Amino acid sequence: MSRQLFWFGVVGVSAMLLHFALVTLALVPLGVPPLIANVLGFLGAFQISYWGHRHFTFEARHVPHRQALPRFFGVSCLSFCVNEAAYFLLLRYAPLDYRISLAIVLFGVAALTFALGKLWAFASAPQTN
Repeated sequence: MSRQLFWFGVVGVSAMLLHFALVTLALVPLGVPPLIANVLGFLGAFQISYWGHRHFTFEARHVPHRQALPRFFGVSCLSFCVNEAAYFLLLRYAPLDYRISLAIVLFGVAALTFALGKLWAFASAPQTN
């Protein structure tokens, strides 16, 4: 479990850094609204998350892509919806910089992503005898 948590952290931080960078780059130089920039960040970070968790965190290379990819995309979309709603609420009601709000939200959905990734998205199908 500690190995999984280590790799979950490495992959998650890598995805979070890309997510954060994409949001910041879309917001500051391009003037994209924060919630739309957050969608761009999510789509970029998903690539790191899926491949990193598949290969390192959950070592699920044996789980077919046709099973793991849509499941993990579903987990990621659920996490993103929680992310987006929480980000909206913090932007609207908390007197915080958008970057601080985003960091809080990204860390907040990590536990949900880990649990659903481990228990469902990358879980092997039960063996039939």
